[in-house]
Amino acid sequence: MSYTDLITSEHAQKPKFTALVSALTGPMPSMQSALNGVFDLDVAVGEQLDFIGQWVGISRNLKTPITDVFFSLDIAPGLDSGIVWTPYTPTQGLEQLPDDQYRLVIRARILNNQWDGSLTQAYAIYDALFAGSALVPFIQDNADLTMYIGLTGAIPDALTLAMLTQGLLNAKPGGVRVLSYVTPSANAPIFALDVQNTSFAGLDSGAIAVFNAPQ
Repeated sequence: MSYTDLITSEHAQKPKFTALVSALTGPMPSMQSALNGVFDLDVAVGEQLDFIGQWVGISRNLKTPITDVFFSLDIAPGLDSGIVWTPYTPTQGLEQLPDDQYRLVIRARILNNQWDGSLTQAYAIYDALFAGSALVPFIQDNADLTMYIGLTGAIPDALTLAMLTQGLLNAKPGGVRVLSYVTPSANAPIFALDVQNTSFAGLDSGAIAVFNAPQ
């Protein structure tokens, strides 16, 4: 439906008025379509992501620089784990999130802004954040205002782990403290007794749990 379809009967038979409305409003659908493409979180880059971040209230600037996340040979993090250092990146650590990671943080903030505080929706948030990856989220509510947040199935790359432990990907109620962020020591479910699912596995199948302290 175009804007000219909304003209009231009083003016609908006036061709000049209809032409004026058409001239003023005709470009709007194309402009809206173009803006949707520019500010679509899935395809936005650079300053486009910065604007989206401002709308949802999260910056790509880090309060604490993330260290030990740059790719290097012979020492961790290595291939498929570290990010490439550029001449414009401070040597003391990463102070701004790259686009892919910033997009993940923005999506986490958007989902948190819509969260009802339930455990079911917390899982839905993490499932959405890590959809398409080998990472399987799990949450343990200790029922004493503390909790564990975990990613199993694979070892998260260095930057994802740093973002997780800095709380940038948290889905937790206010006043609840995360005791630790749990990850596996190998690309496998975490070892556990008497349980076998996508998150946990038994002897000879499960990996030792690594407890990463919040930063």
